[in-house]
Amino acid sequence: MLVIEGIVEEIIFRNEINGYTVARLNTSDGSITIVGKSAFINLEEMVELEGDWVYHDRFGEQFSFTKIKTTAPSTLKGIENYLASGLIPHVGKKTAKKIVERFGLDSLDIIQYNPERLKEIPGIGDKKLEKISKAYEEHRELRDIMVYLQQYDISINNGIKIYKKYGKETIKVIGENPYKLSEDIHGIGFITADNIAKKMGISEDSPFRIEAGLKFSMINSAGEGHCYLPKEELIKKSEKILKVDREAIEEAIQNLALRKNFYLVTEGEETLIYYMPYHIAENNVARKIIDLSMVEFDQLDVNIDEEVEKIEAREDITFGKKQVLAIKESLDNGVVIITGGPGTGKTTTINAIISIYEDLDMKVVLAAPTGRAAKRMTETTGRESQTIHRLLEFSFMESEDEMSFNKDDESPIDADVIIIDEASMIDILLMNSLLKAINPGTRLILVGDVDQLPSVGAGNVLRDLIESGCIRVVRLDEIFRQAEESMIIVNAHRINKGDYPILNEKDKDFFFMDTGSTQETLATILDLVQDRLPKYYGVDSLRDIQVLSPMRRGEVGINSLNKHLQEVLNPKDDNWQEKQVGDEIFRIGDKVMQVKNNYKLKWNLLKDGEEVDTGEGVFNGDLGFITDINNEESIVTVLFDDEKEVEYEFSELDEIKLSYATTVHKSQGSEFPVVLMPIHWGPPMLLTRNLIYTAITRAKKLVVLVGDRKYLSMMINNNKIAKRYSSLDKKIKDFLTNFYN
Repeated sequence: MLVIEGIVEEIIFRNEINGYTVARLNTSDGSITIVGKSAFINLEEMVELEGDWVYHDRFGEQFSFTKIKTTAPSTLKGIENYLASGLIPHVGKKTAKKIVERFGLDSLDIIQYNPERLKEIPGIGDKKLEKISKAYEEHRELRDIMVYLQQYDISINNGIKIYKKYGKETIKVIGENPYKLSEDIHGIGFITADNIAKKMGISEDSPFRIEAGLKFSMINSAGEGHCYLPKEELIKKSEKILKVDREAIEEAIQNLALRKNFYLVTEGEETLIYYMPYHIAENNVARKIIDLSMVEFDQLDVNIDEEVEKIEAREDITFGKKQVLAIKESLDNGVVIITGGPGTGKTTTINAIISIYEDLDMKVVLAAPTGRAAKRMTETTGRESQTIHRLLEFSFMESEDEMSFNKDDESPIDADVIIIDEASMIDILLMNSLLKAINPGTRLILVGDVDQLPSVGAGNVLRDLIESGCIRVVRLDEIFRQAEESMIIVNAHRINKGDYPILNEKDKDFFFMDTGSTQETLATILDLVQDRLPKYYGVDSLRDIQVLSPMRRGEVGINSLNKHLQEVLNPKDDNWQEKQVGDEIFRIGDKVMQVKNNYKLKWNLLKDGEEVDTGEGVFNGDLGFITDINNEESIVTVLFDDEKEVEYEFSELDEIKLSYATTVHKSQGSEFPVVLMPIHWGPPMLLTRNLIYTAITRAKKLVVLVGDRKYLSMMINNNKIAKRYSSLDKKIKDFLTNFYN
């Protein structure tokens, strides 16, 4: 290996994802081309490289480095380039120039040791000073850590995620247990952690490694919706990634159970294995739902039939028998589930229940799993609704690096009645947190469509509650006259029953456009979004139309659709700034979605352009628009739901994705005026009846399906709901049996 020193004089190419860099280096022997992976390499920076000479057929002789050491720049130009490199948020070219003009060669020392003096620079106040100072310190730590991680071929994006999680403890944590990466870092799987461990000398049959593989398999299965796995299935999954004997895996399972990482349940000849948090959550939910449902209430001073007649006269409506039953059950019981498809009167039933309780001076609290669902609930009820997270007053504990809720069994929700909409989206962990914060004596009403896709998280909560047979359930199944005028609603119910939809009726709202290939489908969707639908229906291409797809990949998967939709709806404009992150380019005006829960991310609530409130937490599935890209300060601003403004540092942009098109799963809890969907071949596990049913029920005014009708038939006929391993229904029955014994 050779060692070469020099100053970086030109960066020819740089891959922001993996750090692969081609640059020119000015050495004592002249200028040379260098190639290699580096998390940080800037103009005018002094570097020491370790590597060898290689010959490229096209570009000639190059120095390929495998290790790099950098030192702080020592020239005015070098310091300015370093500060303006975009690695320190809120310091761009203009601010870097001002700092160097003011402090000269002392600039970096000022930032590190006497940052208060930065306020001498126009435009830097207390708030910006704090961000710059913190970012600079983190950047210094991050450089050292990235050099350490580089030896394990960890990409820049993943390196930044690791640093965000562990901070200055990163090297210590990885040195003690590299497998923690697969447990703690989204996007880093067991294989990556295992490669690091191998380089550190951890053997294949190490119990440490086998236990990590088992944990990873269980965490992965929770991501697929499972609360547990049968033992045989867990062993098969683990054997694939571990490549060790079955006996070693079985021994590791027992050790994890002894340490209470796993919980083993024997059912007949089968052993079920839980990752402990999900076992605890299922038990708690089963116990608490029974406690709430078994409360005996005093008779309310109300004549329900008279109240129903008053509401019918006031609202000029007529309730169906099932609606009246739902109202009565909601007044008489501690827990009630109201389920039904579109057009069956869930909203009018909820409004009637709220009205009656408010007339009795009882406090009613409304919530939903997502921000968009909560906003829609507010619009349909005329009362304030909020996300379940806000209802529970979530907070982020920096010391524990985890989310917690201020509302729990010691500080319960102040309410007589709690109504939760879109209950099919609630996973077992969130349900556990919600029920902890509800006192026996508080009525709980869960409203949702059990035939939609289940929650993204683990569990099958709404379906299990219904199938337990222990909770009062009212199924609204009558389509009301006004709803019958909508083919969206009619076809949703037809599809749900396995019948083929009625298509292309004149002056209706449900259409199928036949295309012969995915290329033709893509072109048709682009034409519909950009031109035909806005002209014919007067809808806004960006705000009113949502393209949904079952898949991510392929010509009509969301990755391709987003790229092409951005090109036609928000093309490159030299007058607007943009930012590239990996394969995606973000522009002002882009529609984007938050793709992971971030409990620490701060937001400002805007009303008429003025800040009226602040808070924390942006959640998976939240939709918004980019309103500003500030390359000077390395900040992208997104406005969610037309009211919540969030600033993302460039290093956080892996948390948002373009969302002109999104998956059906990500659309849950949302409604859009117009839904467009490609219908083509895909894996049978994705082309299912409940997926197409969920997709079309997201539309309020118009559905347009584009593609091949045979695949629509295939989806309708494929009623195989993917098996989710959950035992909530059984546990509820067991707890109820014990309640009476």
